[in-house]
Amino acid sequence: MPSPNEILHPSGWNEDALMEVCLMRQTRHSGPGGQHRNKVATAIELVHKPSGLTAFAAERRSQDANRREAIFRLRILLAIGIRTVHSSEVTPSVLWQTRCRQQKIACNERHPDFPTLLAEAIDAIDAKDYDVRRAAAALGCSTSQLVRFLARVPDALTLVNAHRAEKGLHRLLP
Repeated sequence: MPSPNEILHPSGWNEDALMEVCLMRQTRHSGPGGQHRNKVATAIELVHKPSGLTAFAAERRSQDANRREAIFRLRILLAIGIRTVHSSEVTPSVLWQTRCRQQKIACNERHPDFPTLLAEAIDAIDAKDYDVRRAAAALGCSTSQLVRFLARVPDALTLVNAHRAEKGLHRLLP
């Protein structure tokens, strides 16, 4: 488990803390890579035991590279699938404040901070009852920036749109 100084959402936990609550399976996988790929267990599957979320990576020849990719994919799945804010009060984290300048969110979707920021964005939207305008104002970014940020991960936008539909709100477009 993370220390009190670490980020509470599991998508932002350090790798050791995250791996403590995951089951890792190493397997062989077919596809590009030739004979090496067929003889060596380079594919990685990670199962987050508390949630049951599963991430898989097999496109690299190196087991270590596949493990890193599976961890990143798991972080994205955790960001989408787990909510940690249970209050309507939204206070942007220090990480969010460093990445949000002049109402723009500056973080590439392959950056290690991206899953944590995505989790914070979805938590804020959830806290504001899926009113994206109110969530964006609380986070200090523009509504269009927040929607574009979510749209970088289609499953995140789909999740938010599903909750918005339940509340009778219009669908967000990327």
